[in-house]
Amino acid sequence: MTVAHPFAPVFDADSRLLILGSFPSVRSREQGFYYGHPQNRFWRMLALVYGEETPETIDEKTRLLLKHGLALWDAAASCDILGSRDDSIRAAAPTDLSVILSQARIARVLCNGQTAGALYRRLQAPRTGLPALVLPSTSPANAQWPLDRLCAVWKKALLDT
Repeated sequence: MTVAHPFAPVFDADSRLLILGSFPSVRSREQGFYYGHPQNRFWRMLALVYGEETPETIDEKTRLLLKHGLALWDAAASCDILGSRDDSIRAAAPTDLSVILSQARIARVLCNGQTAGALYRRLQAPRTGLPALVLPSTSPANAQWPLDRLCAVWKKALLDT
């Protein structure tokens, strides 16, 4: 079943790094914001990297991103997907990154997981010309990466710009 991406990107003119996921999970779509599954480590990881409190509300999450020059969106604007399973994504249509790129000076793209990286490389990199770094997924399905290892790798990518 084809599902459309339900929410807008987060960015402002000061955003310098673009973090791309693949497509929002069922839980995220229900909550109306990115990384809504309570076991996803994205928000905890960002908070630890930047020495901040873990954000709880959409406003707090948005402020954390913008405070640190981060833009956030997903690689797919719509796709056929079974539940929240990245490995089931088919017929993906790309998000229109020009919405962000025309208003912010994005220097680099960070992909949250292999699927986001593959979608970006296939659907968007030829248009953007921006380099992308594929980082380990913060998904709870990526259990071989404990939070401390995730933080170390993401911290290097986020702070070595």
